[in-house]
Amino acid sequence: MGIIQELEEELEPRFGVFLPSDSSSFTAVPFIGSLRVGGPMAASVGDQVTPGNLIEIGTGEELGSGIHSTERGHVALVSGSIVNNSGVISVDSNVPPLNSPKMGDVIIGEVNRINEKTAELRVLHIETNEGGHRSVPALKLFADVYVSEIVDRFIPSAGDGMRKRDIVRARVINVEPMLKASTKGDPKLGVLYASCPVCGADLLASDRKPDFNVECPRCDYSGFRALSNGFGHGFETPPDSDIQSLNRPGERWSNEAESMLGHDGARPYLSPAADHRRGWSHEIPESAKRAPTARGRGGRPQREMFPATCTLCSIDTKVPFKPTPGKPLRCRDCMEKVESGKANKEELAKEREVMKKARSKAQKEHGVKLFVGGVSYDASEDDLREAFSVHGKLKDVHMALDRETKKPRGFAFITFADKKEAKAAIKAMNKSEFKGRKISVEESSSGGRSKSKRRTRR
Repeated sequence: MGIIQELEEELEPRFGVFLPSDSSSFTAVPFIGSLRVGGPMAASVGDQVTPGNLIEIGTGEELGSGIHSTERGHVALVSGSIVNNSGVISVDSNVPPLNSPKMGDVIIGEVNRINEKTAELRVLHIETNEGGHRSVPALKLFADVYVSEIVDRFIPSAGDGMRKRDIVRARVINVEPMLKASTKGDPKLGVLYASCPVCGADLLASDRKPDFNVECPRCDYSGFRALSNGFGHGFETPPDSDIQSLNRPGERWSNEAESMLGHDGARPYLSPAADHRRGWSHEIPESAKRAPTARGRGGRPQREMFPATCTLCSIDTKVPFKPTPGKPLRCRDCMEKVESGKANKEELAKEREVMKKARSKAQKEHGVKLFVGGVSYDASEDDLREAFSVHGKLKDVHMALDRETKKPRGFAFITFADKKEAKAAIKAMNKSEFKGRKISVEESSSGGRSKSKRRTRR
């Protein structure tokens, strides 16, 4: 198995990116560890790079430190900035890295995982400690909030103060060797949005029961969250809001709440089933109940199969994932043939042509979607359309809005009809100033900003 196939199989389930199978047309995708942080374009002088980033070397220029020459081009070996010193191109690793949160910055994040003693946040937005805003070029940054930094009262487990998919405002308290944050010490910090774990409705702040400061307007669920004064108000915090008082800081827990805390060390409150095991049952409305799932052998859910055409032998088959145009789709026999090394060069070359045509067809039909970060809150879709249309024909412009306040969230998606025009737009608009803010422009992953659900631990 070649390096291209290995990269495809490793990246497809997490990023849904298109990687060509022939080395002649391969373009590097920059990463921090296993996390994609940029688009599939070669970097030039002045750009930030990470190991694996393809670098443009002009005629007559020499290779310096931090760069290695491979069959697919010149590749960065270290993180840093590309510099030109009298015709010698090298990577300066002494410059600041990619735009990451700094000490004292306030971040907006989504609870991605609940561990016994930590809540893991996926960083969505950075509010600087000077009161401004910065985009997040690295679309998958994570920060840990330890249980002692969640709320000003004792809780034994992180799941006692927040749950998966909660939106949280937190302050960065540590950046090395790993990013840590806190939701204590400031009324603005804490949970901004939470949904009911039973039926999915938006939770509301409540003072009807001691220590149960949120409730569902749809079912009988009530619980505790480490609330921010901005809870239910989007990213804005009303100056007269005092919702955080419902956290009851410094007070002892009521007997009912105490019995629900995760003293046994188990992962608390991850699902209605987990609540039920703790003796906390909920009535789930019929409208919120899921249809029964078909079961296979061993009681496991049966995997959904999708029709596809084998890219190697062209016969109709089924695969346990949604087919992506331009990616290998093989029947069982062909998969075993490739993995055992019995597929010859002619067959593999023909398969690459089939995938190339499928990829080209998909791009013509759906266009190339770009992610635009750091967009000014004063900008409109018409402003974006006017700025980007000079680089080519646009198929769609979408400004992301907060579903509660209907105000811009600071990023947008722009779809070009032609890939060359999309690349030209990235080169011209990335790191440029738009409506008083520096924007980041890069090719979006398949289906939107990012669909990765997994990452390696820092």
